[in-house]
Amino acid sequence: MGGDGLVPGSARLHLIDGLPLLRPDEQVFEAMIKGWRNQQLARNLSPGYVNDKERTVRAFTRHADAMPWQWTPQHVDEWSADLRAVHGCVRSTLRNYQGSVRQFCDFLTNPAYGWGEECLGHFGTHPVQVVYDWNAATHADEAEGEPERRAFTRPELEAFFDHADEEVLRVRGKGRKGWLPAFRDAALFKTAYAYGLRRNETRMLDLTDFGRNPEGREFGEYGTLLVRYGKAKKGSPPKRRSVLTVWHWTPGTIDEWISEVRPGMRHSTSRALWPSERGPRVGVQRLDSRFAAYRDAVGLDPALEFHSLRRSYITHLIEDGHDPLFVQQQVGHDHASTTAIYTCVSSDFRTRSLRRVLDATIEAALRPGRTS
Repeated sequence: MGGDGLVPGSARLHLIDGLPLLRPDEQVFEAMIKGWRNQQLARNLSPGYVNDKERTVRAFTRHADAMPWQWTPQHVDEWSADLRAVHGCVRSTLRNYQGSVRQFCDFLTNPAYGWGEECLGHFGTHPVQVVYDWNAATHADEAEGEPERRAFTRPELEAFFDHADEEVLRVRGKGRKGWLPAFRDAALFKTAYAYGLRRNETRMLDLTDFGRNPEGREFGEYGTLLVRYGKAKKGSPPKRRSVLTVWHWTPGTIDEWISEVRPGMRHSTSRALWPSERGPRVGVQRLDSRFAAYRDAVGLDPALEFHSLRRSYITHLIEDGHDPLFVQQQVGHDHASTTAIYTCVSSDFRTRSLRRVLDATIEAALRPGRTS
């Protein structure tokens, strides 16, 4: 609360008492948006998060063709149906959109901000809450991802990486400079898998993000990786975590890129681990297009995506017998249940696990001296 006794976002901070409005609808709506924005920033929410919320509310306003003091639950029903049926929004996206409108209505209907009184004075009506439990998407299942999304099998992953390496040799054999970005992309995909990284976590890595692990001296300068742009909680800064190197092939892959190939890139003077041909850092669209091209060239399942590398990392660590808590901490999940969702142990792993149990049972049953 400010020295004038007004809370951030209140109507009296954005509309002057007694001043007639030339375009009341537009001016009050814009004042509401500005007030809501200030209220969210005062809560220390990130500007990017606030911008996303604002875009959603403006989109709903355009679809409803009505101002907030005219909204009804029917507007929400029609908008939600359009998002699902026409635009194909997934469940989590629809829920987030509805949540933004709900939060905006909570703000407008809170007496502390005075927007209800302001609307009554100008329009003879006031905003109400239009998003309720009975007309909004619920979070009914922990695993809301598309069912076809999965991890690579080990043969699929090997084929994918082999093709990436062959592409470097093919382009270099033609004497073209394109082998440099091809090498970068191959090393980038391997690094994303080696540390279980998300797409943006991978592209935002810097040269200085690697360090030693005192308990893993065999990894040299690449024993740990500091992930500084981890997935943020809503409205919070990026979440940091430290990831330990697990596989012995990882340091050689990264060192070869940094020491031998990266210096030939046009933007090698940038601090980014993965510079682009046209800028200091490779873009998201480039990663997606190159990944899809390699996947399709090998004839792999179209459901495999960049995030499948992270799923594969989790799955393969679990299959190799690593402690689930260690895997959870490596990938930065707050809850073990989240890691479990990503774990897609292969059928042959389950078969081997069952075989070990059966063999142990039979061995115990046949052990000499066993009493019945």
